[in-house]
Amino acid sequence: MTTKGDESMGLSNASARTQFSVEPTQDILNAWKAVYASMREEFGEGVYRSWLKPMQLQAYYEGTMEIAVPTRFMRDWIQGHYSDQILVLCQKQNADVKRLQFVVAVQSQIQAGQDDQDAAASTKIVPGANQNLKDADSKPSTIDLSAPLDPRFTFDTFVVGEPNAFAHAACRRVIEAEGMPFNPLYIYGSVGLGKTHLMHAVARAMREKKKGEVVYLSAEKFMYEFVKALRSNDSMSFKDKLRGVDVLMIDDIQFIAGKQSTQEEFFHTFNALVDNGKQIIIAGDRAPMDLEGLDERLKSRMGWGLVADIRPSTLELRLNIVKHKAALMNLELTDDVAVFLANKITSNIRELEGALNRLAVQADMTGETTTLDAATDILSDVLRSYERRITIDEIQRKVAEHYTLRLQDMHSARRSRNVARPRQVAMYLCKKLTPRSLPEIGRKFGGRDHTTVMHAVRKIEELVGEDIAFADEVKVITRKLKG
Repeated sequence: MTTKGDESMGLSNASARTQFSVEPTQDILNAWKAVYASMREEFGEGVYRSWLKPMQLQAYYEGTMEIAVPTRFMRDWIQGHYSDQILVLCQKQNADVKRLQFVVAVQSQIQAGQDDQDAAASTKIVPGANQNLKDADSKPSTIDLSAPLDPRFTFDTFVVGEPNAFAHAACRRVIEAEGMPFNPLYIYGSVGLGKTHLMHAVARAMREKKKGEVVYLSAEKFMYEFVKALRSNDSMSFKDKLRGVDVLMIDDIQFIAGKQSTQEEFFHTFNALVDNGKQIIIAGDRAPMDLEGLDERLKSRMGWGLVADIRPSTLELRLNIVKHKAALMNLELTDDVAVFLANKITSNIRELEGALNRLAVQADMTGETTTLDAATDILSDVLRSYERRITIDEIQRKVAEHYTLRLQDMHSARRSRNVARPRQVAMYLCKKLTPRSLPEIGRKFGGRDHTTVMHAVRKIEELVGEDIAFADEVKVITRKLKG
């Protein structure tokens, strides 16, 4: 039976084999070759060699170019800094391209030494090639499913602080317990706070402790493998592999939102594993009940066991991370530089590590200790962009946390005072701290009209002027957002 979400994935029974194309067509291959060949001139030699050269076209489906890179850090950096420009280049070559999807492939799949003339050989990664790189103790049935683990992401390199201590302790408990203390374990938090680091650390530790077959994969990889199995009429093999594992770990679960057929398959896999006493560990960007576009049954099951959050980092935690990462890189930092970085890059640990990488490269080139002036100069572009990056989503999260509300209350139709006033505060802060227009802000608050946002802004401005305690409350939230 075809579900509503099947069409959005190109999976209706009659059209799945024709609409969904894992292998790029010749037109798409030609478009990518042309784009790839132009990147050195378009972005400059430094950017090309550091970030873009290893990219490879892996698949094409429903207007999406799937591009593989060697590491998550590279994927996130390209997405944050170059993806829009690359998409424009692709669309100039082929108007059918609607979006780019960057995924992580194992290093053996990326030919880092290519020159432009090798681009033709770099435009295809054979699906399933991950099977050549696996931990030695993995069993054959999971070889073509589980993603490779980043060797940097271990418990030894995870810096524990008050915001992540509970999630860290929960992960250690799952590893060290004889049975299953809670099932599933659900970890959530905003981007770049350490969810994936913990997931990789758990998977590695599980394998080292011989906990059986451990499969770790992202939700997008789960969807990709599921679609591929449907397309090749081999869905039973896919089901048998997943339901035969001892530990299933799914990262970035929010990516299956709106994909009804994938959710249905994950729902049945979840139930089968729990019924057989197998461990499930899931990570997402928000709590299960706050995930929009997910089936209510699935939300309920993901909240069955233990839900552990990773909250935004504190200055103390960021400072400890800076010092720990710098030591691992053999980067000598003065205290004022460490404090500067911890104060400036506040919400994303991944970007903090990226900044340290740049300083380490510069220090290695010059042989000099990094001073505050040098750090400011080297990271000028990062710092400028970071100062502009307060988002509507972040404001909604911070306000909801401050008033102990659910994130979905920011979008709901509830009008009770304890919900409506915080929602007005969030709208006010969106107008003050972001460049977004009133209609854009309204859409992010459950599709409200711009006049509603105007009313909220005026109301909060009025209250701030009349009520000193309330004004201080708004200032506290603003300081949190600005770090």
